[in-house]
Formats: sequence, structure tokens, C-alpha cells
Amino acid sequence: MNTYHNLLIEQKDQIGIITINRPKQLNALNKQTIDELHNAFTNLNKEKAVRVIIITGSGSKAFVAGADIKEFMHFNAEQGKELATTGQAILFDLVENLETPVIAAINGFALGGGLELALASHIRIASDKAKMGLPEVSLGVIPGYGGTQRLAQIIGKGRAMDLILSASMIDAQKALSYGLVTQVVPPEMLMETAYKKAQKLMRNSPQAQALAIKAVNAAYTKTGFEVEKELFGQAFTTADFEEGTKAFIERRTPEFKGI
Repeated sequence: MNTYHNLLIEQKDQIGIITINRPKQLNALNKQTIDELHNAFTNLNKEKAVRVIIITGSGSKAFVAGADIKEFMHFNAEQGKELATTGQAILFDLVENLETPVIAAINGFALGGGLELALASHIRIASDKAKMGLPEVSLGVIPGYGGTQRLAQIIGKGRAMDLILSASMIDAQKALSYGLVTQVVPPEMLMETAYKKAQKLMRNSPQAQALAIKAVNAAYTKTGFEVEKELFGQAFTTADFEEGTKAFIERRTPEFKGI
């Protein structure tokens, strides 16, 4: 049995439930948590007894409120590109291409890497208290875990451009109207609704579902993801990135110079 520091794992009625358990950090994705998620998804996917996986966050405030800025605020371009490349490979691409269906139960803030994790999941259900967005440009960087690609694929280029360039958050009802999530329910019904959705999925052929996931994903090329990694790394060379991350840590409004 694996021991996790930042995750809670439960298996019930052929459903695997992964809860990111860093409530004091609003479940932010640091390197250790990403590594643990890789391990948890990989192991649950191998379990014949697990037919569906639900991913959620602990507490009522956040699904995942982003990445841990302190871990990469001093990276250079090469380190930034490697951060995106490794993260996409071991977690976000892994989830998107997992043979076992993954349901994201979005219970609060899903920002930055948190929204990117939800976007990589196959189905998204949100609490009516949830807030979603990709605020990276407010830090002088861009989404680096597939956000520029998957958000546009799911809600369309125009809406994706609006959300990414404005660094705006949207509420659950707007996310529903955009097609970003497929259901919105009260917080107390979120896990029950995700569980019922998982039970519905379990009525169908797991082999056919795995093939369907592969077929749907085949419609989207990976070229854009490679460009995202490169440009994510480039952002680390700018003075705006240094100012944006420093301002975030110091809890002040950044003063961007455009350099």
C-alpha cells in the first residue's frame, strides 16, 4: 500500500477517489503532490477493481488553487520549459489519456494548474460555489500544463482568449454555459453527484470506454502543447515574470513594465 503525504485515497464500489489534501495551501500543486498524483492515477488505472476515478480537493474552499509559486519563481527559461514538459508528461497528459474514466469534482477554486488538472479530466462537475480561471498572465507567465490548448478545445478559442488574457475567474454557472463543466450542484451534493455519474459510467464496457477516450483525444494534435512548453519557458526570462511572482509572494499588485 502506497503512503501519500498530500493525498487521501479511497476505493469504494469499484470507484477510486483521490482527494488532494493540502487545505492550508488551498491544495496547491507542488512537485511532491504532482509526483504523488502520478503514482495514484497510475496505480488506480492498473486496478481491475477500479472502473472510474474521481479527483477532488479537501475542504470547501478549493479543488486546487494553482501551482506552488515559490517552487519556480527563480527558474530560468530552460528550467521553466522542463517544469512544463515534466508536469505535462507525468500528470496532465497521463490523466487525459488514462484508460479509466476520470471525473473532476470541482469543490471550490480551480485556478491555474488546478483548472488544468480539471481540463485534463474526462468529465467535470462543479459545486455552485466553484470559481475557475487561468490567472497566469497576472504573474507574468502563461499556463504551462496544457491550459492554453485544452481550454480552447473545450470552450472555444474566443472564450479561451478572453479568460486567459484577462486572467479572469468565472463562476460555476458561467462555466456550465461555456461547456467547461457539464453539471453544477450545491456543495453538499457534489460528491454524491460525481458518485452517481461514476456508477452510470460503470454500466458500460470498460474496453469500449478506453477506446473511446483514445479516439476522442486523437482529434487534437500535440503540436500546440510543444509550443506552449517553449513559450512557458520564455516567460521565465522576462522582468515581468520576476515582478509578477515577487508581487504575488509579497501580496501586492504587480507593476508590469512589459519587458
